[in-house]
Amino acid sequence: EQAGSVTLFLDGPDGLPSQGVHVLWANEKVRPTYDSPTPTIESVRMLENMRIVELEDLVRMKLNSFRDKDKVHIRDFMSVGLVDTSWLTRFTPLLADRLQTVLDNPDG
Repeated sequence: EQAGSVTLFLDGPDGLPSQGVHVLWANEKVRPTYDSPTPTIESVRMLENMRIVELEDLVRMKLNSFRDKDKVHIRDFMSVGLVDTSWLTRFTPLLADRLQTVLDNPDG
């Protein structure tokens, strides 16, 4: 099923898009207005027989979308010491500004 620009796999005919598996294409922007594309397929790594996206790429995706739930995920990374001010230089100015906004307001 298509929901806007995102392809979804739903759990049966009554499945909800919010609970579906969202398919994102490697190295393509989810939305034309996004600052950067999704990670390339080469940037994944294997962990216990699963391909996972590197944390920096995941944070970049969260900063691109920048919905409330993405900010919560970034705050979770901050709370366990995975993301801090040293990350600001890893991103474009727009995404760094967004990260700074979350860093400045760790409690939401």
